[in-house]
Amino acid sequence: MTPSEAPDPGSDADRGDHAPAVLSCPDVPPDLRVLRKRAAFLAAARARRQGTGGFLLQARRRGDDDPAIGVGFTCSKKVGNAVARNRAKRRLREIARLILPDQGQPGWDYVLIGKAGATAERDFTDLQNDLRYALRKVHGGGA
Repeated sequence: MTPSEAPDPGSDADRGDHAPAVLSCPDVPPDLRVLRKRAAFLAAARARRQGTGGFLLQARRRGDDDPAIGVGFTCSKKVGNAVARNRAKRRLREIARLILPDQGQPGWDYVLIGKAGATAERDFTDLQNDLRYALRKVHGGGA
Protein backbone atom coordinates (compact mmCIF):
# COMPACT_ATOMS: atom_id res chain seq x y z
CA MET A 1 0.00 0.00 0.00
CA THR A 2 1.46 3.34 -1.00
CA PRO A 3 1.20 6.41 1.26
CA SER A 4 -1.46 7.88 -1.04
CA GLU A 5 -3.59 4.72 -0.62
CA ALA A 6 -3.31 4.57 3.18
CA PRO A 7 -6.44 5.60 5.07
CA ASP A 8 -6.47 9.07 6.55
CA PRO A 9 -5.65 8.84 10.31
CA GLY A 10 -8.58 11.13 11.04
CA SER A 11 -11.05 9.11 9.01
CA ASP A 12 -13.48 6.54 10.32
CA ALA A 13 -12.01 3.80 8.12
CA ASP A 14 -9.51 2.62 10.76
CA ARG A 15 -11.82 2.94 13.76
CA GLY A 16 -14.28 0.15 13.13
CA ASP A 17 -17.70 0.05 14.72
CA HIS A 18 -16.71 0.92 18.27
CA ALA A 19 -18.79 3.04 20.63
CA PRO A 20 -17.50 6.56 21.25
CA ALA A 21 -15.12 6.96 24.18
CA VAL A 22 -17.26 9.62 25.83
CA LEU A 23 -20.98 9.11 26.31
CA SER A 24 -23.49 11.62 27.53
CA CYS A 25 -25.78 10.71 30.41
CA PRO A 26 -28.93 9.46 28.69
CA ASP A 27 -30.79 9.00 31.98
CA VAL A 28 -30.68 12.70 32.94
CA PRO A 29 -34.20 14.07 32.60
CA PRO A 30 -34.50 16.66 29.81
CA ASP A 31 -36.27 19.14 32.09
CA LEU A 32 -33.22 19.44 34.40
CA ARG A 33 -30.57 22.01 33.49
CA VAL A 34 -27.23 22.10 35.33
CA LEU A 35 -26.20 25.51 36.64
CA ARG A 36 -22.67 26.41 35.54
CA LYS A 37 -22.41 30.20 35.84
CA ARG A 38 -21.28 31.81 39.09
CA ALA A 39 -24.07 34.40 38.79
CA ALA A 40 -26.72 31.67 39.01
CA PHE A 41 -25.15 30.32 42.21
CA LEU A 42 -24.96 33.83 43.71
CA ALA A 43 -28.59 34.53 42.84
CA ALA A 44 -29.66 31.29 44.52
CA ALA A 45 -27.62 32.20 47.60
CA ARG A 46 -29.69 35.40 47.98
CA ALA A 47 -32.99 33.49 47.81
CA ARG A 48 -34.73 30.88 49.97
CA ARG A 49 -32.76 28.24 51.82
CA GLN A 50 -33.52 25.19 53.88
CA GLY A 51 -31.05 23.12 55.85
CA THR A 52 -31.41 19.38 56.32
CA GLY A 53 -29.38 16.68 57.98
CA GLY A 54 -27.48 15.87 54.79
CA PHE A 55 -27.14 19.16 52.88
CA LEU A 56 -28.35 22.73 52.45
CA LEU A 57 -30.85 23.55 49.70
CA GLN A 58 -31.01 27.02 48.15
CA ALA A 59 -33.92 27.76 45.83
CA ARG A 60 -35.08 30.71 43.75
CA ARG A 61 -37.68 31.44 41.13
CA ARG A 62 -35.91 32.64 37.98
CA GLY A 63 -38.76 34.76 36.65
CA ASP A 64 -38.14 33.88 33.01
CA ASP A 65 -40.23 31.86 30.56
CA ASP A 66 -37.91 28.84 30.62
CA PRO A 67 -39.81 25.90 32.18
CA ALA A 68 -36.61 23.95 32.87
CA ILE A 69 -35.55 23.19 36.42
CA GLY A 70 -32.04 24.45 37.14
CA VAL A 71 -29.85 22.53 39.55
CA GLY A 72 -26.33 23.14 40.82
CA PHE A 73 -24.07 21.32 43.26
CA THR A 74 -21.24 22.52 45.43
CA CYS A 75 -19.10 21.28 48.30
CA SER A 76 -16.50 23.35 50.10
CA LYS A 77 -13.14 22.05 51.24
CA LYS A 78 -14.66 21.59 54.69
CA VAL A 79 -16.32 18.46 53.26
CA GLY A 80 -12.90 16.89 52.74
CA ASN A 81 -10.34 16.26 50.06
CA ALA A 82 -11.23 16.08 46.36
CA VAL A 83 -12.27 12.43 46.59
CA ALA A 84 -14.70 13.15 49.45
CA ARG A 85 -16.11 16.25 47.73
CA ASN A 86 -16.65 14.39 44.47
CA ARG A 87 -18.38 11.51 46.27
CA ALA A 88 -20.68 13.95 48.04
CA LYS A 89 -21.51 15.73 44.76
CA ARG A 90 -22.21 12.42 43.01
CA ARG A 91 -24.72 11.55 45.72
CA LEU A 92 -26.34 14.99 45.48
CA ARG A 93 -26.58 14.68 41.68
CA GLU A 94 -28.29 11.33 41.98
CA ILE A 95 -30.93 12.46 44.48
CA ALA A 96 -31.59 15.54 42.32
CA ARG A 97 -32.00 13.31 39.26
CA LEU A 98 -34.47 11.10 41.12
CA ILE A 99 -36.51 13.72 43.00
CA LEU A 100 -36.45 17.08 41.20
CA PRO A 101 -38.28 16.11 37.97
CA ASP A 102 -41.34 15.11 40.03
CA GLN A 103 -41.20 17.48 43.00
CA GLY A 104 -39.24 20.48 41.74
CA GLN A 105 -41.06 23.51 40.34
CA PRO A 106 -40.59 24.53 36.68
CA GLY A 107 -38.82 27.86 36.37
CA TRP A 108 -36.88 27.44 39.63
CA ASP A 109 -33.15 27.03 40.27
CA TYR A 110 -31.94 24.80 43.09
CA VAL A 111 -28.44 24.58 44.56
CA LEU A 112 -27.54 21.62 46.77
CA ILE A 113 -24.61 22.28 49.09
CA GLY A 114 -22.85 19.33 50.69
CA LYS A 115 -22.23 19.23 54.43
CA ALA A 116 -19.02 18.04 56.05
CA GLY A 117 -19.37 14.60 57.61
CA ALA A 118 -22.97 14.22 56.50
CA THR A 119 -23.55 14.19 52.73
CA ALA A 120 -21.15 11.36 51.89
CA GLU A 121 -21.95 9.22 54.94
CA ARG A 122 -25.71 9.69 55.30
CA ASP A 123 -28.00 6.86 54.23
CA PHE A 124 -29.14 7.39 50.63
CA THR A 125 -32.84 7.03 51.49
CA ASP A 126 -32.41 9.68 54.19
CA LEU A 127 -30.81 12.02 51.63
CA GLN A 128 -33.80 11.53 49.33
CA ASN A 129 -36.20 12.27 52.19
CA ASP A 130 -34.12 15.35 53.08
CA LEU A 131 -34.60 16.73 49.57
CA ARG A 132 -38.33 16.05 49.62
CA TYR A 133 -38.60 17.80 52.99
CA ALA A 134 -36.52 20.80 51.88
CA LEU A 135 -38.57 21.22 48.70
CA ARG A 136 -41.81 21.23 50.69
CA LYS A 137 -40.40 23.88 53.03
CA VAL A 138 -39.04 26.26 50.37
CA HIS A 139 -42.29 26.03 48.39
CA GLY A 140 -44.40 26.92 51.40
CA GLY A 141 -45.60 23.49 52.41
CA GLY A 142 -45.60 22.05 55.89
CA ALA A 143 -43.27 19.44 57.33
